[in-house]
Amino acid sequence: VSANTDSGFSVVTYSGSNSAGSFGHGLNQAPDLVLIKQRNDTGFWAVGADINEWTWSSDFLQLQATAAKATNGGTTIFTSAPTSTVVNIGGGSVTSTSGKNLVAYCFHNVEGYQKVGTWEGDGGTDGPVVYCGFRPAFVFMKNIDDTENWLIYDNKRDLFNVTDEALLPNSASASGGSANAMDFLSNGFKLRSGAGSLNGNAKTFLFLAIADQPQKYANAK
Repeated sequence: VSANTDSGFSVVTYSGSNSAGSFGHGLNQAPDLVLIKQRNDTGFWAVGADINEWTWSSDFLQLQATAAKATNGGTTIFTSAPTSTVVNIGGGSVTSTSGKNLVAYCFHNVEGYQKVGTWEGDGGTDGPVVYCGFRPAFVFMKNIDDTENWLIYDNKRDLFNVTDEALLPNSASASGGSANAMDFLSNGFKLRSGAGSLNGNAKTFLFLAIADQPQKYANAK
């Protein structure tokens, strides 16, 4: 385990056993987002999120695919929600194959620095404002209800609003997404597209946002 408890992020490597179990994540509270991948096989990226729309004993997303949230995982991928010490995994081939080495990336909310959450799309070009408590430098997102791309927006390639140059982590394409995607605001971001991948009407979107200049401890001595 390599963990930074201040930033709410850890990297864990472990060996599978074909049995349900758990691994320590090294953080001081339960992760809100977990990504797991076999390192020496072709198994898919498993994604779990601690949001209202999630049942840990059945639900999962695939980072390498456009698929909507699946609800048929049984207890083969995750068995229950992470705790303040461990991530609970199933005994299936994705998160615990015997003889396979796996890596997990774990994130939890940190006020003023990092936020995992959801919003409900409205299908409009004057879309919702998603509150983060900081100005984002990075937004990682997915429509979890539909077959849509994962998207990453940042303030290093797009220096000014409207931000519209996306990376597609599930695609071989270097970039894509919709033009006029979102504005980065001082306290979050605002959707500027009605595209299904960004702001589909009545669709739930999962996101991870990381701050441009974390402010909570900026003046601490």
